[in-house]
Amino acid sequence: MGRELIELTDYNDPRLDVYARLNETQLRHYYEPNGGLLITESPKVTERALAAGCKPVSALVESSQAVGEAAQILENLPSDLPVFTGSSDTIRKLTNIPMTRGLLCCMMRPALQKVEDLIAGMRRIAVLENVTNPTNVGAIIRSAAALGMEAVLLNHACSDPFYRRAARVSMGTVFQVPWTYLENTETGKGLHYVKMLQTLGFKTAALALRKDTVSISDPCLRREEKLAVILGAEGDGLTDETIDLSDYTIRIPMAHGVDSLNVAACSAVAFWELALR
Repeated sequence: MGRELIELTDYNDPRLDVYARLNETQLRHYYEPNGGLLITESPKVTERALAAGCKPVSALVESSQAVGEAAQILENLPSDLPVFTGSSDTIRKLTNIPMTRGLLCCMMRPALQKVEDLIAGMRRIAVLENVTNPTNVGAIIRSAAALGMEAVLLNHACSDPFYRRAARVSMGTVFQVPWTYLENTETGKGLHYVKMLQTLGFKTAALALRKDTVSISDPCLRREEKLAVILGAEGDGLTDETIDLSDYTIRIPMAHGVDSLNVAACSAVAFWELALR
């Protein structure tokens, strides 16, 4: 016997605020100072969030998917969890976003660890500086998951990996790859994050378009016991201070006069080349 679904009839139901009337920032700070909410989109992302221990609050499912791909996810949700349903057009009218594979789920945001605790014992990590595009953040974390990075650190200028779009682009790997913010640290108080990582035993490798670089295929990089691969914003790249403080400045050799790659594509090349295999 399937679970009972709540037909979407009253758009003003306060339980629907998380889908219809709150933006990503409001969701993030919903229970300030005690955490917030996030929205997962699609059965795959929702499944990975649940597997990571995220606590669901409610769900919104397209009626045609309630007996389709999303059905198994719904059956695994708590029996008393409110699950709303409606047609694709009805849900889009409510949320103002196109549904991806018919399912949205509101969940409690997991607490983030301190940097020192998160990366203890790790040997390969990725660091993002000022990457503000959620699509790029999601794609980079997906590459990190697939290509051997053990964790991802971000500064607060980066787009939030738990934002709906970033999580969707990542295919839910934001719930699998450990990540936290660089500012979330005790050791690093008062230090530039590059120096903080160096105090934790990491050599730092900044990807940048400079003349004084080593090729990403240089054997010295692979020999490093602990390496942090640092990527910057699309267009502006890393700050001069970050590059100057890093142990290495590295580049990906290009052909046909191309000077750079999209940061997400760059991350995939770098992670593949520099991961320990």
